Amino acid sequence: MSNTVLVTGGAGFIGSALCRYLIKETDARVICLDLLTYAGDLRSLKDVESDSRFSFVKADIADVTVVDALLTEYKPDVVMHLAAESHVDRSISGAAPFIKTNIVGTFQLLETVRGYWSALPEQEKRQFRFLHVSTDEVYGTLGDEGLFEETTPYSPNSPYSASKAASDHLANAWHHTYGLPVIISNCSNNYGPYQFPEKLIPRMITTALEHRALPIYGRGDNVRDWLHVEDHAAALWLVIKKGRLGEKYNIGGSNERRNVDVVRAICTALDNFGPKAPQGGYENLITYVTDRLGHDHRYAIDASKIETELGWKAKYNFDTGLAATIEWYLANEWWWRPHQNAAEALYKTKTP
Repeated sequence: MSNTVLVTGGAGFIGSALCRYLIKETDARVICLDLLTYAGDLRSLKDVESDSRFSFVKADIADVTVVDALLTEYKPDVVMHLAAESHVDRSISGAAPFIKTNIVGTFQLLETVRGYWSALPEQEKRQFRFLHVSTDEVYGTLGDEGLFEETTPYSPNSPYSASKAASDHLANAWHHTYGLPVIISNCSNNYGPYQFPEKLIPRMITTALEHRALPIYGRGDNVRDWLHVEDHAAALWLVIKKGRLGEKYNIGGSNERRNVDVVRAICTALDNFGPKAPQGGYENLITYVTDRLGHDHRYAIDASKIETELGWKAKYNFDTGLAATIEWYLANEWWWRPHQNAAEALYKTKTP
């Protein structure tokens, strides 16, 4: 049986990758719900927008009336919840949208979906799935050793991660209290095509192409585990198809890198196949700036559960994934250029 899937936040970075994956790799019908805030972009869906199995609805997840009508009309048997405010720097300079969307919005969505699910016939109730997509940042920070496991206690250190931790707890509670068939996933840092250029990798690529300074927080020693967004999309669908209800699945790329090494790798790649390098090469553009408030030292995910239990395996390693990503940004200035002003405005006004 083919699925009808509601993807919240489907015009965002990960959400649009998921929508493209579902249309291209499955026979699912896809309803993309997105409010189209600054990071939502319908152009990220241009490859699938004309497909007969794809529909787009502009709406807020917290709008109970609209979401309830949407559920009644399309009758999804899968909800994949990705709608969220997602950038740590923005949460530091202004936390209110993160509380509104990530916590209150998730609560409203859970309640609306619960009402819809409760009224389904028994067989359809058993087949229904709600996937809450979250982040490894809810776990806090690691020292030089160790990995985040599904049982790692939560210890969020930024307004963003605190809001996501709260939404995880809500999703878990709606499963255990009401029986809503919820699964939770927590991913490491994503990268790839169509990522808004406020995040590290696209920001460094697009800024370097303009021969401007490449600002790195602190000394660049903070470590992140990198996951290609297409690998993430495939993993999310696998969790829907094979994951156990009430469980959590950590999704990571096993690609730990210091931030400064990520930026150096981008510079080296641009030296090799990018436009003409500035004097001294692209790495000469690197500059170090005041560290981010509450900057977590290291994130790293143990993805063994999803690998052994569900059979997931990442297609990209960091070198191949980064090269493909840089090539995409070189070829698609039409997509990222309009977002530059919004991204730059953030860093001009961010809390020091």
